[in-house]
Amino acid sequence: MVHLLQIKTFCWNDRSIAVRVCSSSRPSLPSVSRCVRSNLAALGDNGQMFKLIVREELDMASADRPTLFINATVLDGSEHMEPQPDMAVAVERGIITWMGLSAVAQAPAGAEVIDLAGAYLMPGLINMHVHLCGSGKPVSAGDAGALMKKLDNPVGRAVVRHILKGSAQQQLASGVTTVRGAGDPLFADIAVRDAIDAGKYQGPRLVAPGTGVTVPGGHGAGLFAQVANSPAEAAEQVRDLYARGADVIKLFVTGGVFDATEVGEPGVLRMPVDVAAAACKAAHEVGLSVMAHVESTEGVKAALQAGVDTIEHGAPMTPEILELYRGAAGTQLEDRAPSVTCTISPALPFVLLDPEKTHSTDTQKKNGDIVCSGIIESARAALEAGVKVGLGTDSSCPFVTQYDMWREVAYFAKYVGVSNAFALHTATQVNAELLGLGDETGTVECGKAADILVTRENPLDDLCALREPMHVMCRGNLVGKLKVKRIPEVDAELDTIMAMPAEALAEELARDGVA
Repeated sequence: MVHLLQIKTFCWNDRSIAVRVCSSSRPSLPSVSRCVRSNLAALGDNGQMFKLIVREELDMASADRPTLFINATVLDGSEHMEPQPDMAVAVERGIITWMGLSAVAQAPAGAEVIDLAGAYLMPGLINMHVHLCGSGKPVSAGDAGALMKKLDNPVGRAVVRHILKGSAQQQLASGVTTVRGAGDPLFADIAVRDAIDAGKYQGPRLVAPGTGVTVPGGHGAGLFAQVANSPAEAAEQVRDLYARGADVIKLFVTGGVFDATEVGEPGVLRMPVDVAAAACKAAHEVGLSVMAHVESTEGVKAALQAGVDTIEHGAPMTPEILELYRGAAGTQLEDRAPSVTCTISPALPFVLLDPEKTHSTDTQKKNGDIVCSGIIESARAALEAGVKVGLGTDSSCPFVTQYDMWREVAYFAKYVGVSNAFALHTATQVNAELLGLGDETGTVECGKAADILVTRENPLDDLCALREPMHVMCRGNLVGKLKVKRIPEVDAELDTIMAMPAEALAEELARDGVA
């Protein structure tokens, strides 16, 4: 057994590793590489692969090296943020340890100094609603479901984990430093989270639900949700998810666009209230919050009465529902008011793109209109009433990639009608607080994790500035090797939508009789 030591400084080239170490109980990889380097010849064809692995792991060790950003324009993520020019931000062991004017900044010993030349430094984005199992290419749910059935075997499960790893890394490369999953097949998200946390590869902070819970014929059944046939079975599935290491529980309370057979059906209540209540009670007993797919007013009422903590997507409100959001049912986690997660990204293409491009039927197009209108109306009403609203993309849906959280932020400002600053604040500090991570991330301030996004232009002027990060740092690790792998045909269609005036949405909904 090799005894590992902590890196202080290192360099790597094709022939040697030079390392200066100090005693530590925290393991790191350079000492492993030293032990094996001399035996690379004996590894034969595997030697080069070993080198590649070591290089990746050495990159992971960058959090051990301090970083000093200078000449930054800081956007701190707070509600009323204003650009703070000529600032410096020091990072040590993954934590922001000092902030102040660049003119008086002192680099920690051995720090990498990055001169931002006025670029904008802000908290990393937080994506509250992500399925990691798909790319966003426009395929039907039936196709996806058939694929997942084929992958339900040992080799397939490894393939799924690989897919989820790639998706998580796409989120990170695009500036998302924290992701809350919304249900994925075969509990693979838990395995990916554990691998990231163990430093096996780079990835965002991942809040993992494992596989969701639905009912026979319910949304997600056979794809990213297991079926509960009774309240007792739902509670048992929740306890099993907790034992597997789930961070949150995902329920599918109503139907969805792709599994609806009639116009208006996506919001049909599928999960009986007693089943949802049993799942929520079991989750709350072990301190887990519950998120739920809901796309109708009836579904929101039932979910909040049952104890759901965050409504995903949302629907038009009533005065009764507003009181439930304010905690009238008393069924949510203690000292936590329910919230709604706004997800405009999956609904908008149904409204504004030709159905042939979205691979949707006339029924699915109309249902997409209904869902889109309900999501936006829900977010507006919640904000007006003082109910917390989070942001998520619903990545993996058709035309929702793993790298487009910036679009959801821009949609939120454009269609819900908030300022660019408030939209960015929502995607950072508000989302962090809704995840219970407000003390750890979501703002740029001393003592918080170094979850950082840098853009050349000011997103307060134009949120499209978030599209091209200059630098991304997650928990003190600079992201250098990961690159966004774009889908040009999807980007082209979404750019067309982005260029449309906000009024185009209302006009299309009115033509379809939804507005």
